[in-house]
Amino acid sequence: MPGTVLLLAASPVGRGRLVDAAGVLPVLAAVAPAVLSGADTANVVELADPLEPQAVLTRLRAAAAAPGPLTVYLTGQLHLDRRQHRPHLALARTTAATVRYTALPWHWIREELRLRSAADTALVVDLHADAEAWKHITEHGLDCGPYTAVYGRVAPPARRGLAEPAYMKTVATLLRSGHRPPLGALHEQALGRIPEETRGNLLLAHAGGWAAPAGGTAPAAPAGPAVPLGAGPAGGVPGAAATGLPAPGFPVAGLSVPEPPAPWGPAADRSGDHFADRSSDPFGDRPGESPGRQPADPDPNPDPDPHAAISAAVRGGLHQEADGLAARYEEAAVRAHGAGSEQALHWREVRADLAMFAGDPVRSCRAWLAVAEARLAAGQPADAPAVEAAVDRAHHQWGRVEDPARARELGLALARLRLTVPGRRRGALENVQRQLGRLQAAP
Repeated sequence: MPGTVLLLAASPVGRGRLVDAAGVLPVLAAVAPAVLSGADTANVVELADPLEPQAVLTRLRAAAAAPGPLTVYLTGQLHLDRRQHRPHLALARTTAATVRYTALPWHWIREELRLRSAADTALVVDLHADAEAWKHITEHGLDCGPYTAVYGRVAPPARRGLAEPAYMKTVATLLRSGHRPPLGALHEQALGRIPEETRGNLLLAHAGGWAAPAGGTAPAAPAGPAVPLGAGPAGGVPGAAATGLPAPGFPVAGLSVPEPPAPWGPAADRSGDHFADRSSDPFGDRPGESPGRQPADPDPNPDPDPHAAISAAVRGGLHQEADGLAARYEEAAVRAHGAGSEQALHWREVRADLAMFAGDPVRSCRAWLAVAEARLAAGQPADAPAVEAAVDRAHHQWGRVEDPARARELGLALARLRLTVPGRRRGALENVQRQLGRLQAAP
């Protein structure tokens, strides 16, 4: 099966340029496609100083949907969206004042790769950050999703002049030998050749998940998004750490599960571990936890990690207790931040996945529909990753509802929502309408 390689080099034109990103492309292009990919053959897509975020997203989405291994070689610079405090990859037209509109949000990359497996998906990065982005990343890490291998470096702003993508050029030079070692070994070889260039950098070496300093530990939970059970991170949440939400990109006490397979569209036909439904065994052991541990009362002294108590309860078969604890945290978040706040929505998403673990697709589907509607009511766009994820999960759970009356009821609500949120997989609305037709025709 052929692999796919995406070569992306981007940096602003003009005074905002920190690194000569496109200068690395001739060196990478000289490497045989099969060596770049690590597969027998490979398709290579090259993007040099692209102008529009949507154009990059389209190419990235196509690459992520292709079968076989995917390697993204990414060179460029990171800036922070000053409104939501999210890292963005600067493109040719990006300026300090237009990051939000002209740069590629980093979480778009994470979301496009989230359905793949770290066994066949890798990011090799040579990134330079401006002062604000550097401070943010060194404090919070770089969330690349739990199912993407990440190798490379993030460098602080150069003290003078235009920086060189020395790490990526070294990687390309090593690959021109015609041999691609395991990416971890390739990463170490590259660092060994340019120790002075990478001193003081944030070195990324992770076989899947959080991109923290190589050899280091994950940063403390930032004021950022959570990963509720199987859901992807949703967006910046000022003050989220105070509610006990975990750092983005980390499984919460073993509760994170891959996106469940959607029963529609060509993506459903793809095979691979990353499309497996692991809800039957979603938990990993965690030191100090007992499977029979009873949930703790969040008031007046909240558990610093309530997700640990919830996961322990689910592993012990205490599904009602787990949902009750999550419900109390949801109520507390509503009182403190409002029903439409990210903190409250996080706990609604947790409860939706708890219903799935309890084998109650009706409750899970209804909860995911409510989450999607709440996000839309809060002004989030229909193509926002968190909105699409909620509708996709509702759709998946609806496909497991066996009671015809409940299926018809939920299907009508899902069909209405699909008109607004068609999602990224072709045929989703048609699938709902087709199934509804069968249900209406059934006695």
